[in-house]
Amino acid sequence: MGRLVLQDGSVLRGRAFGATGTAVSGEVVFQTGVVGYPEALTDPSYAAQILVLTYPLMGNYGVPRERPGPFGLGTWFESTKIHVAALVVGECSETPSHWSAAQSLDQWLKEHNVPGLEGVDTRALTKKIREKGTLLGKLLPDEAPEESILFQDPNERHLVQEVSLKEPRVFNPAGSLRITAVDCGLKHNQVRCLCERGAAVTVVPWDHPLDPADFDGLFLSNGPGDPRLCQQTVANLRAVLTADHPKPIFGVCLGHQLLALALGARTYKMKYGNRGHNQPCVHEDTQRCFITAQNHGFAVEAGSLPPGWAPLFTNANDGSNEGLVHEHKPFFSVQFHPEHRAGPTDLEGLFDVFVEAARDLQRGDNDKTVRQRLRDLLVYNEVPAAGQEAARPRKVLILGSGGLSIGQAGEFDYSGSQAIKALKEENIQTVLINPNIATVQTSKGLADKVYFLPITPEYVTQVIRNERPDGVLLTFGGQTALNCGVELTKGGVLQRYRVRVLGTPVASIEMTEDRKVFVEKMEEIGEHVAPSEAAASLEQAQAAAERLGYPVLVRSAYALGGLGSGFASSREELAALVSQAFTHTSQVLVDKSLKGWKEIEYEVVRDAYNNCVTVCNMENLDPLGIHTGESIVVAPSQTLNDTEYFMLRHTAIKVVQHLGIVGECNIQFALNPESEQYYIIEVNARLSRSSALASKATGYPLAYVAAKLALGIPLPVLRNSVTNSTTANFEPSLDYCVVKIPRWDLSKFLRVSTKIGSSMKSVGEVMAIGRNFEEAFQKALRMVDENCVGFDHTVKPASDVELETPTDKRIFVLAAALRAGYSIERLYELTKIDRWFLHKMKNITDHAARLEAFRGEQSTMPPAVLRRAKQLGFSDKQVALAVLSTELAVRKMRRDLGILPVVKQIDTVAAEWPAQTNYLYLTYNGAEHDLPFRQPHVMVIGSGVYRIGSSVEFDWCAVGCIQELRKMGFKTIMVNYNPETVSTDYDMCDRLYFDEISFEVVMDIYELENPEGVILSMGGQLPNNIAMALHRQQCRILGTSPEAIDSAENRFKFSRLLDTIGISQPLWKELSDMESAKHFCCTVGYPCVVRPSYVLSGAAMNVAYSDSDLEKFLSNAVAVSKEQPVVISKFIQEAKEIDVDAVACDGVVVAIAISEHVENAGVHSGDATLVTPPQDITPKTLERIKAIVHAIGQELQVTGPFNLQLIAKDDQLKVIECNVRVSRSFPFVSKTLGVDLVALASQVIMGEDVQPVGLMTGTGIVGVKVPQFSFSRLAGADVVLGVEMTSTGEVACFGENRCEAYLKAMLSTGFKIPKKNILLTIGSYKNKSELLPTVRTLESLGYNLYASLGTADFYTEHGIKVMAVDWHFEEADNTEAGARETQRSILDYLAENHFEMVINLSMRNSGGRRLSSFVTKGYRTRRLAVDYSVPLIIDIKCTKLFVEALGQIGAAPPLKMHVDCMTSQKLIRLPVLPH
Repeated sequence: MGRLVLQDGSVLRGRAFGATGTAVSGEVVFQTGVVGYPEALTDPSYAAQILVLTYPLMGNYGVPRERPGPFGLGTWFESTKIHVAALVVGECSETPSHWSAAQSLDQWLKEHNVPGLEGVDTRALTKKIREKGTLLGKLLPDEAPEESILFQDPNERHLVQEVSLKEPRVFNPAGSLRITAVDCGLKHNQVRCLCERGAAVTVVPWDHPLDPADFDGLFLSNGPGDPRLCQQTVANLRAVLTADHPKPIFGVCLGHQLLALALGARTYKMKYGNRGHNQPCVHEDTQRCFITAQNHGFAVEAGSLPPGWAPLFTNANDGSNEGLVHEHKPFFSVQFHPEHRAGPTDLEGLFDVFVEAARDLQRGDNDKTVRQRLRDLLVYNEVPAAGQEAARPRKVLILGSGGLSIGQAGEFDYSGSQAIKALKEENIQTVLINPNIATVQTSKGLADKVYFLPITPEYVTQVIRNERPDGVLLTFGGQTALNCGVELTKGGVLQRYRVRVLGTPVASIEMTEDRKVFVEKMEEIGEHVAPSEAAASLEQAQAAAERLGYPVLVRSAYALGGLGSGFASSREELAALVSQAFTHTSQVLVDKSLKGWKEIEYEVVRDAYNNCVTVCNMENLDPLGIHTGESIVVAPSQTLNDTEYFMLRHTAIKVVQHLGIVGECNIQFALNPESEQYYIIEVNARLSRSSALASKATGYPLAYVAAKLALGIPLPVLRNSVTNSTTANFEPSLDYCVVKIPRWDLSKFLRVSTKIGSSMKSVGEVMAIGRNFEEAFQKALRMVDENCVGFDHTVKPASDVELETPTDKRIFVLAAALRAGYSIERLYELTKIDRWFLHKMKNITDHAARLEAFRGEQSTMPPAVLRRAKQLGFSDKQVALAVLSTELAVRKMRRDLGILPVVKQIDTVAAEWPAQTNYLYLTYNGAEHDLPFRQPHVMVIGSGVYRIGSSVEFDWCAVGCIQELRKMGFKTIMVNYNPETVSTDYDMCDRLYFDEISFEVVMDIYELENPEGVILSMGGQLPNNIAMALHRQQCRILGTSPEAIDSAENRFKFSRLLDTIGISQPLWKELSDMESAKHFCCTVGYPCVVRPSYVLSGAAMNVAYSDSDLEKFLSNAVAVSKEQPVVISKFIQEAKEIDVDAVACDGVVVAIAISEHVENAGVHSGDATLVTPPQDITPKTLERIKAIVHAIGQELQVTGPFNLQLIAKDDQLKVIECNVRVSRSFPFVSKTLGVDLVALASQVIMGEDVQPVGLMTGTGIVGVKVPQFSFSRLAGADVVLGVEMTSTGEVACFGENRCEAYLKAMLSTGFKIPKKNILLTIGSYKNKSELLPTVRTLESLGYNLYASLGTADFYTEHGIKVMAVDWHFEEADNTEAGARETQRSILDYLAENHFEMVINLSMRNSGGRRLSSFVTKGYRTRRLAVDYSVPLIIDIKCTKLFVEALGQIGAAPPLKMHVDCMTSQKLIRLPVLPH
């Protein structure tokens, strides 16, 4: 152990590393760079300083062995020794991983006899230095008494004299230009930068006499300490400055201060100096802003400059001087380090200016002043004209992203909402088109007008004709909006209506989307794209693959989330992939496979004036070959060294500037793990999933900034919205680690492949924040699935196959493998996951084993072992499982020992500036809270990860609740961890806790904040699941009591409750054992439905048709709700299902909204087509529904929202379930019927008096909500609807009747209205006859009907002209082509896109999941229709409605203002008064 003692008397304890026995004293300073510790430690400017690094994880890439480079200088370091007195970090990596690493940071410090201290809360220390200014400190080993060493102020020592060389030394003597460099603490890279430009450099000691005859140019280096101590250098300089024919002088850092002193200007000591790699400096003459590396504690007073001198750069954050230039003499200097190392390379060009000025003078040519040369270097000539072009738009159209699907989810709700917010601040009218009714952006009060219409060129054109906007934003709605915008541009629509595309021009978008053009553009600037060829046919693709060599990656152009992509290692695999890809696109790309390389992403922001910054860099934990949306992603990158980090950053900026992107974009690189070789994979010229993640990971609101830049506002003018004092033209410094993990819901689908690869399958993602990797990683694993306890080795067995071919559960296989004793090397070979991450994971499994040693005797566990477990991200429950105890017992033990989490802020600047932020996370790797807990707030729990069944609609509810609470004057706390959402946007609430929604964490926050109460009913199922646990700990739960929640969620209690109050329900029985269950099913007759408790989206709900089905399903259901009862009830077929959303106050219902399902009961309500107000329910039935709702509301004493599902058959109503929370249909009914149920519920929960609304009838328009499926992403999944939900999103449109609304909604999901050919394959006789009139309608509409043999026979008998086609799947499997040549089969027709619609009704279309692995013809047809993008309808009721709508309307219904548009303002015409 060791300690750091500060001048103000405080002591920080930690673990000693490096030269552990050495005691030192010095000045304590902090530096915010994430990489570059070998360069920083060898920088002479840090002499005698105790350096604190704000980023907590250091030493990840080890320390390289110095090797000789050109000019007799080393390659890796900035001098020959470590200059810092001591190093203080959060954590020093014991197991570095990098191809260049020769030793660890710890070993290197030992070698140089420099002590280090780790395990310190560096953020708390940084805040102290920021508030008090730099402090003196001393680092002592534990055994040393405090008096053994005194505080020493290094600034009183002549440090320059200590670090400067003693004798002159010449580098590159053959150079054609003589430069003298004064060494005050020179960095190697300064000499290198001069030598590379052809100079012979003579390095002289600091006080060496200077004679202008000896050189063509004079360079003044950086150095440590107070510039005023170098009087000798200043005196020597004065003589050079006053010479008759002055030679060029260039000063850097201390050199800049010495130059200023020589002129007679003044310098001063800064409070805590500027040290880091992200200091923004504005060039005075061009007003462009550059990111620079700095390391200094003194500065020049700009006001004290003599006449003839001007400031050259100014710091954009604190306004301090960053450079000087003489108006006509060749003298200039800068305060930052243009030679970088470590840091950004943006201004290395200053060396060119210096060398060229000296060269020209040598030739006797000095027409141009240095100031003019600098202006020429830094000016951007294509600045937008200030005239007519740059006029601000009055009204802007924003294209949304439509229904949530795999690859395009809630992140576009977040980016669109941010854009609207940014435009409103500039007083610009906003018009949004988005049929996704569940989103926040389509709510009243955000956009001025919202159109719920399909995002297709036809509809967007109608909106443009109606609204006449002057600008349009295409980059905020994912690929849907982008593709639509490109079509509108090509079709000349935007030009015809004079609509300007704001932000990135369409030409730039096309450069990034069209592979061939992109490759050419990259070659223009000498950058390389992964070897790849575009192909327009199968033959071309095969030829390309031969040239590149297998394995190859196949992708389709213009696709999102890797749609239609995969790896092929043979000709056959290639043919299969390519033929499928051509159904989505006209061009496929064949890439050379770089599987196993690192994948790195940068988010880049650029404005119209060519200011450019990279906001966040991220490293994929999984190597290349897995789509970034499927990968575990870590930010910032952990295993890149300074050279790699800034090489890729430099390339990213170069590419983005070359493509002319305005706003935000992301660029992906493949980096060879064995060298510095890299390729550019792709650039997305729009906001993407990664940009939502980057915004939340850094606190830099990318979408908001991108929208402002699209209006032509310069980046340096914008403020950093977190600090409110610094500029937005900066790169955030992180002092924490972020881990993103995707969520897959593959178990919901039949026969889906669980392999993950280049095509995206995940439906949501989570982001966790910690002060080390293990903490964030384990938090994230629990966030993905609330039943998971962390990095658990018991979930899956170890298997080489699963390690090599990744599946959605690979991470747990890895845990089992580590537990089974696999070596790190072997795991690296199998997975190609960087060894650094594998070592970190091993830390977790090792500690789990250590905990297990205390089984049954947890009282003997040393506090240090428990504390370490919490620091490694173990949850109380996880510890309890290891020591065979309970979560509550571990919690009590932990609190008795005082092991509590601390609250830290995310402030974008690593504590360098005071932050006004409320963006918080909990960590056990810290010593103090970042903020006080004074005022009582109301706590709202969010919806957690997006999954099938719980998606953006619950985010809408949570956001609506927070906004309503704020209106009522309450302070709010939001707890949520989903980076895609609006609720995790830090300006939505007063305090945002970006952390787990689990009993442990919510309770921890509750105990810290002591809020007025907690609202659980707004976040869907997840908060409801922890209601009882919180209630037992005396949490104040607002709204309905947790006992009532339990009575509704617990299937047994709920069924009993209905029986007590005499409300009818299907016959039911609680499951006790298999025999009695079978007996019950025989008595009531199959089919029966199995229902577990406390589940969302019907997880493990199933319809059993036989005893064997029942056995299989029961084992599933028991697994899903372990501690909760499972109920079996009779499944009623052919019934109508009704959804009721309601709000009650103390059991009295104040508002009811009723929607009906189009499909029969048995289709999960999330997959059903909903209509509101209901069209087919009689007034008598409505009254009965109201009575039931009132009775249940009264019985459960509901306060707040609840939702009921009923079924109606033969004039009988039965209740099937009740949820005491908001439901998926809340946003739909609120927006369609015009009453905001969430606002109403929030008022009721907080005890406000509200006017009862009663039954909501709407305003005369009908809304239809249609599910959005993502089957095309899920290879092999069967397209069936049942009691378990499979849709990933929803859209809703309005009409004067339900046909009009249904057609628009279907078009919104990407459905296309068929033109001539339709295929029918209809199972049972009953369905065939029910559809007879429908098929007649199709015939009368002039369609060519095709049908499978049985179906064709039936309709031909009834006098309908139908062409029969055979399946021929059997022949397709073998090679005999006898019968095939004479007759076309269904397979052939589908492959040629002959059919424009397929209607396929299977035999058992009633909620059952087929269990057999038997592949039916129906399954093959449905799957082919999806794979070939043919519109498919698989429900009889939907078929009838669709055909009825076709008959009534025919084509796409035109836009109607009063129906499709929702405005935020109401117009009231006042009567004209007589004069």
